[in-house]
Amino acid sequence: MEFRRIPGLPPYVFTIIDSLKLEARRAGHDVIDLGFGNPDLPSPQVAVDKLTEAAQNTRNHRYSSSRGIPKLRQAVADLYQRRFGVSLDPETEVISTIGAKEGFSHLMWVLLQPGDAAIVPTPSYPIHIWGPYFAGADARQVPIGDGDDGAGYIDRVMEAWELGWPKPRVVVLSFPHNPTTTTVDLPDLQRLVDWARERDVVLVHDLAYADMCFDGWTPPSILQCTGAKEVAVELYSMTKSFSMAGWRVAFLVGRPDVVGALAKLKSYLDYGTFQPIQIAATVTLNEAADYPAELNTVYESRRNALYDGLTRIGWDILKPRGTMFAWARIPEQYAEMGSIEFAQHLVRECDVAVSPGVGFGPGGDRHVRFALIENEQRIAQAVRGLRRGLTRLG
Repeated sequence: MEFRRIPGLPPYVFTIIDSLKLEARRAGHDVIDLGFGNPDLPSPQVAVDKLTEAAQNTRNHRYSSSRGIPKLRQAVADLYQRRFGVSLDPETEVISTIGAKEGFSHLMWVLLQPGDAAIVPTPSYPIHIWGPYFAGADARQVPIGDGDDGAGYIDRVMEAWELGWPKPRVVVLSFPHNPTTTTVDLPDLQRLVDWARERDVVLVHDLAYADMCFDGWTPPSILQCTGAKEVAVELYSMTKSFSMAGWRVAFLVGRPDVVGALAKLKSYLDYGTFQPIQIAATVTLNEAADYPAELNTVYESRRNALYDGLTRIGWDILKPRGTMFAWARIPEQYAEMGSIEFAQHLVRECDVAVSPGVGFGPGGDRHVRFALIENEQRIAQAVRGLRRGLTRLG
C-alpha cells in the first residue's frame, strides 16, 4: 500500500546509535547514554500525590475538556503573571495540549495548508521542521547559529521572508534552542514582533526550556514584547521545567484567535489529557513554583561538569546558557567522519552515546548533542572514556 506523508520522512537516525548502544551493553560495556533528552530527575512529589488522590475519584475517569479544565488554565495564567509579568485571559488566551509536540503539530494544521510556507530553524528539534510538512506546507529552513546568536537568526529570518515567494505565513522559533542552545534577549524578540506586526506573520515560539538557564541569565517570553499578542503564540511545557516528561502536559498561550482556532480543531480530535493529570498539574503549578529552580541547580552543575571535562581533554565547545544540552562541534581531527560515524565511534571506542547532529537537519552534521541526563560522577566517567577513545585530540 502507498502511504501518505510517511514516505517523505527520512530515517530516524537516533535509532542507529540506540541500537549500537544496546548491542554494546549486551556485550558487557557500561555505555553512558548522553543522547536522548529524557529527564532523569523525578517529578514533584506533590504532583504524584495529587495524581494518586484524583485517580481514586471515579468522577475523574470520564471525558475531560480538550481545552483544559478551568483551574488549570487559570494556574497557567498565574504562572505567566509571576514569571514574566504577562497577563493572560485563561478563557481566550490559554489552552492545554497533550505535550508540546501535539500542540505544535496541530497548530500547524490550523495555520498552514498546501501552498503555504513556514520559516523554521535548521538544525532544529525535528517536529519544528516536520510539523509544517505534515500540514502540507513548505518548511523553509533558515540556519541558526550556536550559543548566543539568536539575534543573527532573527536577522536571517527577516531576510529569508523578504526574498521568498510565496511569503511565509508562519515563523517558528525556540529560545533557548534545542539542539544548538542558542539564546536570545528580549530586545531582539521585540524587533521580530515589530517586524511581524507590519507583515501579518504569525510567530510561534516554543519555550520548552523556559526555566533551564544558567549563569544568572533568564530566558524571556515573547509575550513580554509590546504588541506580541497581535502576532505571537507561545508553547510552555511542564516536561522540562517540572521534570514531568511522561505526563504530557503543555500549553499554548497568546494571540486569542490562534488559541481559539486550535481549541476548535482539538474539540474534534481529543478530550484532553486524563483529568487526574490535569488536576495534579494544576496543584503543581500552584504549590511547587520553586521546583524548576531546584532542578535548574542540578542541570547547571551537570553543565559545568561536562563543559569543564571536555575542555580539559582538548574538545572546545561553547558553554551553553540554557537548555539541558551541550551542542558540540566535532573536533577538527575527526571532522571528516560526519556526525553519524563520529557518534558511532564514541559508542564503540569511548562507551559514550550522543545524538548525531544530522538528526536535527542537514545543518547539524558537523556537531553532536550531549544531553545532561546523568549525574556529575557519570559525566566524569564519560569524559574519561572520551579521553581514552579520542586519541587524535591534543
